[in-house]
Amino acid sequence: MERYEIRLSGSGGQGLIIAGIILAEAAGIYDGKFVCQTQSYGPEARGGASKAEVVISDEEIDYPKAIKPDLLLAMNQKSCDVYFFDLKPSGLLIVDSTHVRQLPTTRAVAIPFTQIAREKLKHEMASNVVALGALATLTGVVSLKSLEAAVLARVPPGTEELNKQALEAGIEAAKNYSQKEEHSVLYEDLTDQ
Repeated sequence: MERYEIRLSGSGGQGLIIAGIILAEAAGIYDGKFVCQTQSYGPEARGGASKAEVVISDEEIDYPKAIKPDLLLAMNQKSCDVYFFDLKPSGLLIVDSTHVRQLPTTRAVAIPFTQIAREKLKHEMASNVVALGALATLTGVVSLKSLEAAVLARVPPGTEELNKQALEAGIEAAKNYSQKEEHSVLYEDLTDQ
C-alpha cells in the first residue's frame, strides 16, 4: 500500500478522536503497517469542530498529516462542506446521512450512522464505531479482524458487546450499500441496451 490518507471529521462529542486512534491501532498494531495519527479540535469540548487524521503506509511515513486525503468521513454537514475540497479527485467521501443532507458530489457514500446507532443499538454515541465498520468494509484499508481487535482493546470495560454490535452494524450497512450500488449499475447497464 502506498501512502493512504484518511480524515475523520465532525463535531466534538461524536467520538472522532477515539475513532482515529482505533483505526491507527488497527493498521499499526494489528495489520503491521506504518501509521501516523494526528488530531485537532476546537476549544469547545462538544459541538465544536473535530478531526482526526490517519496516514497508513507500507513504507516509513515522512509527513504525519493528511495533505490530500484519499478518504474523508464527514459526520456532519459543516465538516463535509469545509473538508470536501481537500479530498483527492479520485478520493472517497463517506457521510453520515443522518446529519449530512447536501452532498457536494454524486459519488458520495451516504449511510445513516447516527440513526443506525440510535435505532439498532439504542446508543447514539456508538455511531463512530458504526462508521469505522462501514469505512473498513468499503475500503479494505484495514482488515475487519484487526479493526475488531483494536475496538475491543480500546473501548471502556463493560461496553465491549455494544461496540462489537456497532462494528457489525456498520459492516452490514456498508454491504447493503454496496449491493444496492451493484444492483443500480446493473439495472442502468440493462436499460442502456
